[in-house]
Amino acid sequence: MTDPIADFLTRIRNAIKAGHKVVEIPASNIKKEITRILHEKGYILSYKFIEEGAVGSIKIALKYHPESKRSAIKGLKRISTSGLRRYAGVRTMPAVLNGLGIAILSTSKGLMTDKEARLQNVGGEVLCYIY
Repeated sequence: MTDPIADFLTRIRNAIKAGHKVVEIPASNIKKEITRILHEKGYILSYKFIEEGAVGSIKIALKYHPESKRSAIKGLKRISTSGLRRYAGVRTMPAVLNGLGIAILSTSKGLMTDKEARLQNVGGEVLCYIY
């Protein structure tokens, strides 16, 4: 596996397409931060960090609409890859679906959404879009 963030997003995307309620993903610090942001913004129901062995894992409870059974996450897109890094300054920060989605950035102040980065006046590497 060369890109752990792309693997993280793909596992969530596949679990949503299969209609799973819970997905388990190998843990890392950056994946834990992305999971925390997804929970804060209401894209997932809950999460749990399981510390077993050297790596550990993250259990994520996916969020679905009770009547239509549609997921809260419509799309996940990896932007900055290991072969092509994408950076954005404060003025060139992307607005995902005109503000309806979020972009997760890796900044000098840690991982945050595009809106938080604008408020703190920092730019960084655009990791992914979630809508």
